[in-house]
Amino acid sequence: MKITSWNVNSIRIRAPHVAEFLAAEQPDLLLLQEIKCEPHQFPNLEFESLGYKSVVVGQKSYNGVAVLHRAPVEILHRTLPGLAEAPNHARYLEVVLQNVTVGNLYLPNGNSGGDEGYGYKLEFLAALRTHAQNLLAADADFILAGDYNVAPTDADFAPRTLGADDALIRAPTRAAFNALIWTGLTDAIRALHPHEILYTFWDYQAGAWERNAGLRIDHHLLSPRLAERLRAVTIHKSERAKPQPSDHVPVSLEIDGET
Repeated sequence: MKITSWNVNSIRIRAPHVAEFLAAEQPDLLLLQEIKCEPHQFPNLEFESLGYKSVVVGQKSYNGVAVLHRAPVEILHRTLPGLAEAPNHARYLEVVLQNVTVGNLYLPNGNSGGDEGYGYKLEFLAALRTHAQNLLAADADFILAGDYNVAPTDADFAPRTLGADDALIRAPTRAAFNALIWTGLTDAIRALHPHEILYTFWDYQAGAWERNAGLRIDHHLLSPRLAERLRAVTIHKSERAKPQPSDHVPVSLEIDGET
């Protein structure tokens, strides 16, 4: 099974990139974040011609998540369980494919909206931790993947790319992310590449891509049994070099068949 996550930062701009990626890589699931469109605006037909159907949770002009799939999926949740409906705006979508539960998420950045915006980021992480605990208690095999907007360690961002008080690296942010990991989950990239400097995001500011001033803020957290089936992780860096790219690149996981 191949599962890819990608913050496309506007599907209407980057639909051709996504279509090209689907044709070349053929993931079983493609999890998209920050699609920035309502469901009726999503370019379903372009992807259906490649054999993919879409499940979309979107909003006009910002946020939004979608799952592109070839085999049928069961939709479990369109919002994150345990998070109040009002602020939980188009940031979570959960499906099941081949007995694997897959949560597609787009966490708040937390740098805008003052204390309230940052508080919502921590609230989201706390609700995600509780949801992970419930999935573990239910003996589910699952992945929680997407744009977490968290750089877990100092090795996960290039020097001078973030200020000391940036919401992506504040102590409470990292503590909340670690609390999620400590429920028993595995960070897929770090499991297979424990010591490499790897990034998944490069800002649009001048020279960030060219000098590799990036961040690792897109994560794939696996439940214990599923982590045993993890065989490969690919960060598709070449997507960032294309014309009009997203600031994030796709990250793919390859999971062995059910044991």
